Amino acid sequence: MKQEYSCGAIVFKIINDELNVLLVEQTLNHWGFPKGHMEKNETKQQTAIREVKEETNIDIKLIDGFEEMNTYSPLPKTMKDVTYFVAYPTSFELIKQDSEIKVVSWYPIKKARDLITYESNKEILDKALNFYMDNLKKIKPLII
Repeated sequence: MKQEYSCGAIVFKIINDELNVLLVEQTLNHWGFPKGHMEKNETKQQTAIREVKEETNIDIKLIDGFEEMNTYSPLPKTMKDVTYFVAYPTSFELIKQDSEIKVVSWYPIKKARDLITYESNKEILDKALNFYMDNLKKIKPLII
């Protein structure tokens, strides 16, 4: 059995007093969070930061304390572990990676839940949202 490892981030941003989350639609027509494969000598956190930058053009800051894994089989005889972190943006110009991404945009949470393809990612969004809201007082001075 082949084992693959990817990392990504659930990036939150307040737009017009409403919490939004960054989503990508991959060329395979599924909606989710920016993520990608780990490179040699790279930590999970470094992978998440790099992949968000590559797929969306924005820089992010991870919020300590959240790490959620989704394990699934994308192909026969292959298992994939995807680790997600929670983050906020530190730069804001969205530019999609043409080779892998069809759409990159911010969406209000309810709309994002409707768009996200896989139920497991909706569950991770809910956990990430709870974590973000619980930690908002600590991080709010950093994101304004």
